[in-house]
Amino acid sequence: MFSFKVIKHHSHSRARLGVLTTPHGEIETPAFMPVGTQATVKALSPEELKACNSQIILGNTYHLYLRPGHETIRKLGGLHRFMNWDRPILTDSGGFQVFSLGDLAKVSEEGVVFKSHLDGSTHNFTPEKSMEIQQALGADIAMTFDEPTPYPASREKTQQSLDLTARWAKRCRAAFQSESQTLFGIVQGGMYKDLRTQSAEQIVNIGFEGYAIGGLSVGEEKDLLFEMTEHTAALLPENRPRYLMGVGTPWDILRSAGLGVDLQDCVMPTRNARNGSLFTHEGKINIRNAQFKDDGLPLDPDCNCYVCQNYSRAYLSHLSRADEIFGLRLNSIHNVAFYQQWMEKIRNAIRNDEPFDFPEER
Repeated sequence: MFSFKVIKHHSHSRARLGVLTTPHGEIETPAFMPVGTQATVKALSPEELKACNSQIILGNTYHLYLRPGHETIRKLGGLHRFMNWDRPILTDSGGFQVFSLGDLAKVSEEGVVFKSHLDGSTHNFTPEKSMEIQQALGADIAMTFDEPTPYPASREKTQQSLDLTARWAKRCRAAFQSESQTLFGIVQGGMYKDLRTQSAEQIVNIGFEGYAIGGLSVGEEKDLLFEMTEHTAALLPENRPRYLMGVGTPWDILRSAGLGVDLQDCVMPTRNARNGSLFTHEGKINIRNAQFKDDGLPLDPDCNCYVCQNYSRAYLSHLSRADEIFGLRLNSIHNVAFYQQWMEKIRNAIRNDEPFDFPEER
């Protein structure tokens, strides 16, 4: 039902080509997961996501628990049927969203009591509750409930956080009973290499089908992000997928893939698209800028997506400056397609054992 196989190692980096098999299909790795927080990748239909060659998407446990409710989704046949997506889905545990509530969340050994950002109602997330919700959603890959370490954080706070994460991971492992889903553990440890090592040992000893590198891209400098990623990825089992959570730009993804990361997600493609910030092989551009008002060229001549094959920069600029909904949709289609084409180029470079000869970030 679930398996992961490394097909080829890249001689120019630590990257590897792999195949992740799930009940809803195979995923060629390294892979990027568009974020579908509330059972939708903003502005895009499932058919458009497929046309962009998205292999897997991510859903959010916290948001789907609050609205429409995991029991509602379960009764309607699970998340795949609910959102009409027949390819793999990963759900995060809700931990990051709960802890981002700040003073609205109170942490104990048992779990987290928090107030909904929607209506102020009080709720209680425990490791067992997170597993219950994710099993009801029916995603192919579920994540353990963890305590993300803030940045900056003291060594003492980081130690407490990773120890609590390990205790909660054991409870998640015990509570997760699904035969049609799989569970990934999450490594914490903040910006301390020895604590990352300790957390990785704890989580790997519990035993999961995949492992995530958590607690990064939370405000630290890029060099520190990748220093921690490189250190942590090297600690994780060779025969299990490695997932770097919440990262990042196409160039961030390229760099982390070169460190042996197999899965990544980020809201950046669609969030940037809604602000008119678009990724191209010539660098990132703001399509609202006056220089594009009369530009009849495709957005990115090297992109084969629906948008670049059918619309000019001038038209996209007009839609964005006029705040037309169609502009948000076209921008989102392009950015997601660009990310997926970027991933295919990464996979081809590994497959052909070629250097990552990509344009530099601009």
